[in-house]
Amino acid sequence: MESESAVNLKQGRDRRPLTPFRVIRGVLCIVVLVLTAFVLLVYGGFWTGVVLRFFSVHHSRKTTAFFFGSWIALWPFLFEKINKTKVVFSGETVPAKERVLLIANHRTEVDWMYLWDLALRKGCEGYIKYILKSSLMRLPVFGWVFHVTEFIPVERKWEADELTVRQMLSAFRDPRDHLWLAVFPEGTDFTEQKCLRSQKYASENRLPHLKNVLLPKTKGFYACLEHLRGSLDAVYDITIGYRHRCPSFLDNAFGVDPSEVHIHVRRVALSDIPTSENEVSSWLMDTFQLKDELLSEFYAGGHFPDEGTEADLDMVKCVGNLVFVMIFTGTCTFLTLFSSIWFKIYVSLVCSYMASATYFHIRPSPIHIW
Repeated sequence: MESESAVNLKQGRDRRPLTPFRVIRGVLCIVVLVLTAFVLLVYGGFWTGVVLRFFSVHHSRKTTAFFFGSWIALWPFLFEKINKTKVVFSGETVPAKERVLLIANHRTEVDWMYLWDLALRKGCEGYIKYILKSSLMRLPVFGWVFHVTEFIPVERKWEADELTVRQMLSAFRDPRDHLWLAVFPEGTDFTEQKCLRSQKYASENRLPHLKNVLLPKTKGFYACLEHLRGSLDAVYDITIGYRHRCPSFLDNAFGVDPSEVHIHVRRVALSDIPTSENEVSSWLMDTFQLKDELLSEFYAGGHFPDEGTEADLDMVKCVGNLVFVMIFTGTCTFLTLFSSIWFKIYVSLVCSYMASATYFHIRPSPIHIW
């Protein structure tokens, strides 16, 4: 197998230099994204995701999606318009605003962010949720956002995760709520060492020998289907490839890498996916074999088949959203710092609540008035 470093070296000719300008711009972007997340959470998300939830979970989700959708939309704007990363979509063109389960390969720590680029084009940026490792929920501000937007935290051990996963999946069945639930069945990002361990396990258990993805874990995916099949429109099989290097979060922020992100989309009807656990496991394994072959072709030729399925981002909408977020953030920041002390007390109380609610997994239940 060609090593990961060899692939990066072979493809690394187009790596953009880390100039002082890129560093300054990247730091400013990170500061803006953290500040806007904090302000939108404290002055918007708390009321929509916590207070309103006492009265209606549906309307709580809808209004929360508006606030955090406006924040999520900043990221594709950063990637595609500021950093000039070329995002190429291929495969099938999927309808807007479907209720879907997404399965994707996990090449690096930022794969999940590039799903926002597709969600934004489909009007679902505020409704995308992830099954993610629980340690990320402990991040200040971002962990609170993940909690309010109902990401599912896991320890990546099914015995420990099953109860939490099933409880949260059961809460996502309302067909009135838009839903994009993203799952990375490999359970961790791809590295050469992990790939070798995966191949060793495959050889010992007579499973497919994969070179570009890890063997998928099936229990979480099956649980998603088991709980949501009746309320979903489809499953999206997403394959992500990077040219010319695999990026880290800081590469993204500073605009060094990636120069190109290629996203292949395959829409799978629920009727094409079996219902029994063993058959679902086989289906998922076959799907990752197809991903592996697709990625081999991508690394050899530099693109996926059937490119050009999605249009570029609408610059007017992106700038309009940026202006709204910055005005909202600037106004709330001014009131917090230079107005009544009650604003500072309010912010402190909300932060205390969000830290506690995230740590103890607290979500309000609707008040039933008879």
